[in-house]
Amino acid sequence: MDLVPALQEPLKKVLGPATAKVMAEHLGLHTVGDLLHHYPRRYEERGQLTHLADLPMDEHVTVVAQVADARLHTFASSKAPRGKGQRLEVTITDGSGRLQLVFFGHGVHKPHKELLPGTRAMFAGKVSVFNRRMQLAHPAYELLRADAEGEETVESWAGAIIPLYPATAKLESWKLAKAIQTVLPSAQEAVDPLPGSLREGRGLVSLPEALLKIHRPHTKADIEDARARLKWDEAFVLQVALARRRHAETQLPAVPREPAPDGLLTAFDDRLPFTLTDGQQKVSREIFDDLATDHPMHRLLQGEVGSGKTLVALRAMLAVVDSGGQAVMLAPTEVLAQQHHRSVVEMMGELAEGGMLGGAEHATKVVLLTGSMGAAARRHALLDLATGEAGIVIGTHALIEDKVQFHDLGLVVVDEQHRFGVEQRDALRGKGKQPPHLLVMTATPIPRTVAMTVFGDLETSVLDQLPAGRSPIASHVVPAADKPHFLARAWERVREEVSNGHQAYVVCPRIGDEDDDPKKGAKQSKQPPEGDADKRPPLAVLDVAEGLAKGPLQGLKVEVLHGRMQPDDKDAVMRRFAAGETDVLVATTVIEVGVNVPNATAMVIMDADRFGVSQLHQLRGRVGRGSAPGLCLLVSEMPEASAARQRLNAVASTRDGFELSRIDLEQRREGDVLGQAQSGARTSLRVLAVIEDEEIIAEARQEAAAVVAADPELTGLPGLRTALEALLDDEREQYLEKG
Repeated sequence: MDLVPALQEPLKKVLGPATAKVMAEHLGLHTVGDLLHHYPRRYEERGQLTHLADLPMDEHVTVVAQVADARLHTFASSKAPRGKGQRLEVTITDGSGRLQLVFFGHGVHKPHKELLPGTRAMFAGKVSVFNRRMQLAHPAYELLRADAEGEETVESWAGAIIPLYPATAKLESWKLAKAIQTVLPSAQEAVDPLPGSLREGRGLVSLPEALLKIHRPHTKADIEDARARLKWDEAFVLQVALARRRHAETQLPAVPREPAPDGLLTAFDDRLPFTLTDGQQKVSREIFDDLATDHPMHRLLQGEVGSGKTLVALRAMLAVVDSGGQAVMLAPTEVLAQQHHRSVVEMMGELAEGGMLGGAEHATKVVLLTGSMGAAARRHALLDLATGEAGIVIGTHALIEDKVQFHDLGLVVVDEQHRFGVEQRDALRGKGKQPPHLLVMTATPIPRTVAMTVFGDLETSVLDQLPAGRSPIASHVVPAADKPHFLARAWERVREEVSNGHQAYVVCPRIGDEDDDPKKGAKQSKQPPEGDADKRPPLAVLDVAEGLAKGPLQGLKVEVLHGRMQPDDKDAVMRRFAAGETDVLVATTVIEVGVNVPNATAMVIMDADRFGVSQLHQLRGRVGRGSAPGLCLLVSEMPEASAARQRLNAVASTRDGFELSRIDLEQRREGDVLGQAQSGARTSLRVLAVIEDEEIIAEARQEAAAVVAADPELTGLPGLRTALEALLDDEREQYLEKG
């Protein structure tokens, strides 16, 4: 069933080609329906003015205020040498603060006539600072008259409440408001996606009424009604999409995998030198229950860095090997695959020596497969996979190639899910006689609602306890520009850690062997212009390593590690670092996930403001992995008041990854949650706030599951099918598939 034609009408037919072009280019709005779903960002009341005191710098704002005074000045300039230049300064007020408006040249005449003291208007422009005072230069404005001549103006903003829209410099909020007034009658024809019983049961208004009330509210209650209803639309339609995916997965067949009594898993547990944490036991039970069913497990295992996810995954793999199947673990990089292979072989000991002399009775073979292996080793590994000799396989994307055949693939473990796409997941699935079970691991803590929203097709398990014996990590921000001596002290601290027998990481955002002249880059990196930390190129591994080896860390063994090195070189560097032969490793974020060197106790992150909150938290998890306490220093040249510094302060102040992921989400806004590159306005979350609306999302998930269970094809709900098609255009469909 097609969308109602009225809402599919292209904007250029309704508003004219010029306006439609700006809306399409700057706001991603193409049809009448898109425009109706472009909701006000906030509302102003006639009698109550916006807070001028809280205006954000460098942003495009719309304010409603009253003119306090207006003065015309003349001045001499290169264009008007005889003092004929004109500047109009208008001061507006809202009771909370004052703001200066300036107009120059020929642009002063109209505002000089119209902006008289006492006049009220809406002003739109970009906030800047001049002579330490905030101002709007040449703002666009719309007078708010309440006289006979201006009746249309007042009427078009629906009485006392004025909607302010997300606008652009090319299209002020009031022009959007007028365009929406033009198309508002079409709202009557909007098809309602919510089932009638759900809407009535929750006392929600109809969709046409919600659209009318969000754009032309007469009271604050109107706005509340509309938002409550539109939030449900977003949450419910999205959860139905995810519920249909989960439903489709449960229709697939899988081989149930149960560990043999007294088999490999039991032998492994018996040789563990410690007991599992309560969390590890609980999560293992959830996984074993899933593995025992006859449809594929789809589980997301999220746990803090170092919470023992690899051990839980290994036990699941051993259970599958016990039942006669094979298990594969996919890592995003070769460095990680090699590291996982080493640690699995170490943990298993003689149990990993299947088919070899000295191998234990229940032993299996653990095989590594990566793209850079030599031909002979690769042939050997492929043979072990095909014959079933290898029960456990660890590798990179190389495992997905056509040539790779498994004897009986039972479980796929994916480490750091966000680096794997749908095509890869499906290609691996096709390797089994029936779809294998899937366990996805991530060390990026995800708030519960985001897990329900983004990974909604996976059941979630959380490991939130750290194993006994893990050390605390102290984190501090090092303000390199304000207090250069703090940076000098940071390098002293690194020397102290090394002299105590430990090792350190130094992380940089860039490699430094880019095509542009590296010498130029190095010079710039070392001498940033005053207060211009964001203008110079990010610091680079090669420059920083050279500077440290010749300067503050002279005499220590400093090595570099980055993604463009040859795999063998990378592995050699990691082995030397792990063996304690290297004192300081200067690296890019290749060390972000999975690198495990318990003797590394200090980390210095250069230009830390250039990394995201979750990434900083991940990086920090590389130290303090042994018995000695860890230290993480976040070096930044950003000024104290900047948002970047506040982000770093947040990371320094808490070790709780879930708390940090909330901060990260609040700063990035929910737009990023659903589509990686939220394209088009109609695809992003508009009224639903993933963190605040936790209850709605949880309830919508339940309702969606019930609706899909009763009618998987949604044959009885044409409105919902239409809304799903609009949400899941091709790009979104893929994004949901990628998890």
